[in-house]
Amino acid sequence: MRVAFFGLGIMGRSMAANLVKAGHEVAVWNRTGGKDVEGARSAASPADAAAGAEVVWMCVSDTKAVEAVLFGVGGLEPVLAAGMIIADSSTISPSATRRFAERVKARGVDYVDAPMTGSKIAAEAGSLIFMAGGDDAALARLQPLFQAMGKQVFHMGETGKGQATKLVMNLQIALIYEGFAEALTLAAKLGVDVEKLLPLVQASMVRSGVVDYKAPFILKRDFSPNFPLRLMLKDIRLALEAAKESRVRLPGLEAVEEVYDVAAEEGQADLDYASTLTLLEKWAGVEVKAASK
Repeated sequence: MRVAFFGLGIMGRSMAANLVKAGHEVAVWNRTGGKDVEGARSAASPADAAAGAEVVWMCVSDTKAVEAVLFGVGGLEPVLAAGMIIADSSTISPSATRRFAERVKARGVDYVDAPMTGSKIAAEAGSLIFMAGGDDAALARLQPLFQAMGKQVFHMGETGKGQATKLVMNLQIALIYEGFAEALTLAAKLGVDVEKLLPLVQASMVRSGVVDYKAPFILKRDFSPNFPLRLMLKDIRLALEAAKESRVRLPGLEAVEEVYDVAAEEGQADLDYASTLTLLEKWAGVEVKAASK
């Protein structure tokens, strides 16, 4: 298929590369220059990349970035053609997603919101899990692309439901990790050996995918970004915004947002969100580490 791919960040670059490897004709564009994908054409603008494309796939930073790609200067709107599909793997506002979809529908363009879960390792391996909102027929046409980039697709309903699902998924990740980080901090303060604690956690009902994935990085004190704190904070705020629109209270997430706000203010925005642990350690006057270190 002829694909225009926008956003060559931690996830997007590997996703576009996997489309190329699968034999698709790919044109790429990134807001900041200097990034390319071997085997793909580097375009000067979103409109340049999308000219003649069957599918436009976005993986950009936030709602404003998606709006700019679609409708801003040099954006897609002038080259939209009936029969085209826009797929968005960014994590953005569900209500904005519905507005964008209505606007392009007037041009005969289908809109599928398809955010994903998985790390940069999963993006590289082509094993992402997508949660999609949109028309059945549009999702069926996208299957070869989903298969090139991921291992599973969950169709959550109409357009906007993929984004809504992603927010509630990331809400859980943020709360699970915060509980884990707080438990490790208290354990360290009470003198519990983390290397003895972790096997117990993993053998019990406390075990989770978040803990399994993050624990090795914590033990190595490796907070390089798999998922930057600034993006998790953005998603936390999106979830709180969606909750406010729906008249839902999320007191636990509100408390976690405060931790992320302080961590960002202290210079951790571009580190992995797991680095919020270091803020808890600072407040407690301890450091979580293996006993051998």
